[in-house]
Amino acid sequence: MAIYRLLRGGVFEPDDVRLLATVYEKVLCTVGVVDRKDPRAELIAKKVVQLAQAGERDPECLKDLALEELQQSREIASNP
Repeated sequence: MAIYRLLRGGVFEPDDVRLLATVYEKVLCTVGVVDRKDPRAELIAKKVVQLAQAGERDPECLKDLALEELQQSREIASNP
């Protein structure tokens, strides 16, 4: 899973890693990404980690911010 590759050797506590993995899965589901090798999965993982590194830990906020920023940058499109 892309998120674990990015978190390997990082500064996040185990609880944070679980939280980020959960948020990552929710964002993938929201946009309809099933294949974890899809390039969009990597973009989503990077965005979730970036937001967490900035200090956000609320799962709903992380999910919403990730979706918003990815859609604004047109890096990913949500399923209708």
